[in-house]
This record gives sequence, structure tokens and C-alpha cells, in this order.
Amino acid sequence: MFNLTAASMHHRVLRLRLYDVPATRRLLSVRRCGSNTKVSLDEKDLPAKWYNITADLPQPPPPPLDPRSLEPLKAEGMGALFPQELIRQEMSSDRYIGIPDEVLAVYKLWRPTPLFRAKRLERLLETPARIYYKYEGVSPAGSHKPNTAVPQAFYNAKEGIKRLTTETGAGQWGSALAFACSIFNLDCEVWQVRASYDQKPHRKTMMETWGAKVYPSPSAITATGRKMLAEDPNCPGSLGLAISEAVEVAVQDSNTHYALGSVLNHVLLHQTVIGEECLLQLAKAGETDVDILIGCTGGGSNFGGLAFPFLREKFAGKMNPVIRAVEPAACPSLTRGVYAYDYGDTAGFTPLMKMHTLGHDFIPDPIHAGGLRYHGMAPLISHLYNLKLMEAIAIPQKECFQGALQFARSEGIIPAPEPTHAIAATIREAERCRESGEAKVIVLALCGHGHFDLASYEKFLSGEIEDLDYSDEKAAAAMASIPVVKQ
Repeated sequence: MFNLTAASMHHRVLRLRLYDVPATRRLLSVRRCGSNTKVSLDEKDLPAKWYNITADLPQPPPPPLDPRSLEPLKAEGMGALFPQELIRQEMSSDRYIGIPDEVLAVYKLWRPTPLFRAKRLERLLETPARIYYKYEGVSPAGSHKPNTAVPQAFYNAKEGIKRLTTETGAGQWGSALAFACSIFNLDCEVWQVRASYDQKPHRKTMMETWGAKVYPSPSAITATGRKMLAEDPNCPGSLGLAISEAVEVAVQDSNTHYALGSVLNHVLLHQTVIGEECLLQLAKAGETDVDILIGCTGGGSNFGGLAFPFLREKFAGKMNPVIRAVEPAACPSLTRGVYAYDYGDTAGFTPLMKMHTLGHDFIPDPIHAGGLRYHGMAPLISHLYNLKLMEAIAIPQKECFQGALQFARSEGIIPAPEPTHAIAATIREAERCRESGEAKVIVLALCGHGHFDLASYEKFLSGEIEDLDYSDEKAAAAMASIPVVKQ
């Protein structure tokens, strides 16, 4: 009669943890949370301006350098790759830059995005913390990436450019740019990191549905790709290598520009719509302060997009959140990299940027968070970290996937592997609150869904995923490639 299998017992325990919270505690939780699980905004609340954090920094960020002269890069040095308006935004110190009406019209297909109160996750963790997540997975491409893909495609089309080339890791950026190019009638060519190209075949289908051409990187199409394949026919690729291939093609055609999905100032600028909306939503939810803000970091655009408007409020003395970046243990540019001038790509085509880097030759192990497999970090994020205005930690992928299961089984959303790093860090913080009794307000960036990453979840559920650590031997070789720049 009471003969229960181990599996059924585990299922019952999970159900008990999720739902059988004592009635008094559950009632208090409902009272504390209020009635709203989702905090929404009207289209009229969509931000009309992007926020440029460089206007408020206590020290200006180090400028990019021309790799030949080692002098600060001039605007004309970027003209072969970017339209003039993006170059202006890249170098601007204006606090706010207006969003064109044409871009706002496309944003309204999915923005403003919702802010959720993670009530069920809170109950699962039995924490007094109040956890909110800003969900960018409702965009057409399923992530935050269209926030910058749309303006980049718009400005290029306005300047008469016919084709954009780009790189992509997990495929979120490539999908976003393919979507944006379809809106503004541009051709799109994408070099996808080989490891992710093989892991996530339906991302390629998604990009092709929007009209893009997609190649695995390294490819035989470019001299950079052919050189790498000659050295290692089984090379899993990296974002730095894919950038090199896309740039190599772009500079050979005056009708073609290159578009970057992260790292650069103008990219992070466009993403600040996330944080601006989130501030309005928290106020609407009655939260006057935030204790900790958490986001994953690869190149830094999702993290910066949420964090920069909160840092503005912190600089003004209106709130005092801890700002915490979370990166993969196998590619820890902030926590184990050096702060130095380095190339943004493997072949050395880009300007030199002052950033936390593992060395532009570094090829990360093929972790499942493909969007975080980048050797460097956005110069603005690196500058903030160097000024000690934010924190950073690294978490291995098994802990991240375990956190993703807890999140999916309580909140319902299956997250992309990249934001599982933020989820794992949030769970750590919520458990500390459970021990201390602190009712902290935690905000995390949930930058995309994992519907194209189910093969990764399948591997985790079957016990096939391993933690891949940062190899000191591999790192030493890559660090040796960092240029020596006297400052």
C-alpha cells in the first residue's frame, strides 16, 4: 500500500518543497508579495532615449587605440566597418541619445518587456528575499539582442549599406541581426562559432528563415578561417575568431559593413532600454530600493543594459545596489583575466581596447553557454570593474544547469544557458538570505529563453555535462599574445 519507488519519493519531496509550505508562512508571503506576479508597462512608457553611462563616470574610460600608431583611435578609423551615426554614438559623452521613431516602431513589437516577481522560486528556496527578473525572451529572436540589432540595421540602411556581416556564438545575436536585416531590407551573413553551430542547429534555421546566410566558424571562406583549420581541423571556434572572419569579409566591399552584438559602447548604449524600463517597473511594484543586481557576462551587453541605469541612480545617491556580474568558470575574463589593451578578435583586425582579457588567441572550451565564450569583456564593464564599482564571480556550468531546473520547475520559463549563471548566483544569494533572515531585493537579468538549447538540457539531465575549468597552461599561451602597450 505504501510501497513507493525512489523516483516517486523524490517527486513527492519536490512537490512538498514547492507547495506544502506551512499555511502561516504562505499567507505572509502572499501579503508581502501583493497580487501582481508580472509588472507590465504600456507602450507609451517605452524609453525615448538611450542612457550613456560615460557621461557620469568618475573617470573617463581609456580610449581605443589604433594598432599601428598606438594613438587614440579617430572616427575615420572606424568608417570601413560602421555607419557614421554609430561611430558618433561610440565616441559620444552625451548623457542621453534619442531613439529614432523608426527604431521605436520596431521595438513596440515586443517592448516594454515584463518584470516578474519570482514568488514560486522564493517559496522553493524558503527565502525571505524578494526576487525579480527582467525577461527579454519575449523578443522575436528570444533574447535581448534585438535591442541593438534593430538600431544597427536601421542606421546602416539609412546610410545606403546593402549587406551586414557578423559573428554569433549561441546564435542569439545572429538571429537578432537576421531579424533586423529582414525589417530594413539588408542582406545578412553570419559566422557562427563551430561548437554552437553543431550544438544548436535550429538557430541556423531561424537565421535562414529571416533570410541570412550562415557559416560555421572557422570556415574555408576566409583566410583567417582557412589558417585556423590548417592548424586544427577540429577547432571548436570562438567568438574572437568568428569576429575576425566577419570583419575580413566586410572590409573587402564598400557596400558591406560589420555589426557587433556586444562589447562596444554603442551596443551597450542601445541595451539600456532594459534598465530604464526595469526602474519604472520596480517603482510600480512599490520597491524603492534594490539590494543586489545580478547578470551574466560574456561580452557585457545584457549586463550593461540592465546595470547602467541603476548605476546612474547609485551615482546620484538614490539607491545603493551591489552590482554583480557572473561569468563561466571556463571563460573567466573578469575574475582571472588581465586588464590590458588587446584585440577584440583573434586575427588582430580590430582596434586595441582596454579590457579584461584572457588573450585574443584564447579558445575557450565548448561550454553550452556559447554566448559567453569570449576572451575579453566590454571596455565599459572592464572600466567599472577596475574602478571597483561592481563585483564579479565565476560559476561552473553544472551548478548553473541545476539552478536552471529549479527555476524552470518553479517559474515555468526554461532559460538559455547564458542567464543560468545569473540564476545560480541569485540562488546562492537567496540561500544566504534564508540563513541570515534578510529580506533583500534581488533583481536578475533573464536575457533569453532556452527553447533552442534543449539538447544541452538533455545532456545535463542524462548526466553527460561536465564542469570545464579554466586551464592555466592554455591561458599562459594566450596571455603571451597580448600586445605590449606602454601607458
